[in-house]
Amino acid sequence: MLRTSLERRLGPVDASAIIVSNVIGSGILIVPAIVAGLIPNPLAILAVWLVGGVLAFAGAMAYAELAALRSRAGGEYVYLREAFGPLVGFLSGWTSFIAGFSGAIAAGAVGVSSYLGRFIPFAADTTELVTIGLPFWMLTVTRQDLTALSVIAVLSVIHIIGLGPGRVVQNVLSLLKVLILIMFVLLGLVFGQGAIENFSIAKPVPAANWLVALIPVMFSYSGWNAAAYVAEEVRDPARNLPRALGLGTAIVVVVYLAMNLLYLYAFPVEELGSLQIRVIDAAAERLFGGAVATALAAATVVMVSASISAMVVTGPRVYFAMARDGLFFGAAARVHPRFRTPAVAIIAQAVWSGLLVLSGTFTQLVEFTGFSIVLFAGLAVATLFVLRRRQPFEPRPFRAWGYPVAPGLFALFSMAMVINAIWRTPGPAAAGLVVILAGVPVYILLRYWK
Repeated sequence: MLRTSLERRLGPVDASAIIVSNVIGSGILIVPAIVAGLIPNPLAILAVWLVGGVLAFAGAMAYAELAALRSRAGGEYVYLREAFGPLVGFLSGWTSFIAGFSGAIAAGAVGVSSYLGRFIPFAADTTELVTIGLPFWMLTVTRQDLTALSVIAVLSVIHIIGLGPGRVVQNVLSLLKVLILIMFVLLGLVFGQGAIENFSIAKPVPAANWLVALIPVMFSYSGWNAAAYVAEEVRDPARNLPRALGLGTAIVVVVYLAMNLLYLYAFPVEELGSLQIRVIDAAAERLFGGAVATALAAATVVMVSASISAMVVTGPRVYFAMARDGLFFGAAARVHPRFRTPAVAIIAQAVWSGLLVLSGTFTQLVEFTGFSIVLFAGLAVATLFVLRRRQPFEPRPFRAWGYPVAPGLFALFSMAMVINAIWRTPGPAAAGLVVILAGVPVYILLRYWK
């Protein structure tokens, strides 16, 4: 008999580590310059990052109730399927597979290759080795691509061979990521060539600018819901999932506030808002000089690898749950008889991510479907209201803090962000909607053509 359920072997720290690695990525390295350009007031900048963190925490608490109530693999796919029907759930999982997780993994792997090139030139060599023509794609292989494929393969194999080694790798990478950033902040504030006077600017900020600035901030917090994807593998989920979601999100908020504090110490706010490169690179140059560039590149390899590792864990749990419902190819619902992991789903994601690396299409896919992360997270939080109304007497091991105000604000702001994305960038948003809606015929085929 094929095993189609996963083992509960993760604790709250393990699940929190997945959140930390998922969230802390390129956002905090780039977005602070965008925010500073919108609200050139140091205290207002820190305040908007705090508000974003509070909203993320509100979303995490809503997911904590949902995950404790439905402690199954798949995250929002499970909640959306139950509240709004299988098609909506499928479209969230379809988008995750096509672009959300796979595209982000491909982008991260190429980024790791680029930074490794500082130490191993082979890893960043973009010279074409071979070109493969397919009916709808042109696949180009370079040494950088081979390095990126190796990163994806190694992390996928680690997470296939069991929660034991996978958990150790994920926890170590997450810990290193946090330690690197906190150490960077502490060294910068104590020994860096910054200026405390940078915080004395007190320009008024229009309310409209606050709202606009919250949009990239909330994108930077995306991933706070990562523990929900592995709910089926968390021990005592009613107790540990809320702890994991709360702890993981709180750690991210603290790290983000600390990083912004350091950036503002390094640059006057106007200069910070005009940066055209990664803020962390510019801050390191300003605070310590060019000597830290190599160390920062090595640290970036670790931090991005941690993010890839977290996505290799979480994404396949969605496809596993979909396959168990007959909405993905059936083999993805199998649990490896020895390792007790959704091995086929992990392999499927790795193969698709690899194809995106070779085709170079991951950049466009991630850009087009970026708003879908906010869309489906907002809808998932809204399911809290639906399920409470439909099932008022069902026992709830955990109830979302601040209900109904906190989850309501999160859902409303998420929809505002989606509308803003469609309004401001209609071309990419339309392309993203096409990608999402392309899942409709696939859904019909999977559900009705047996």
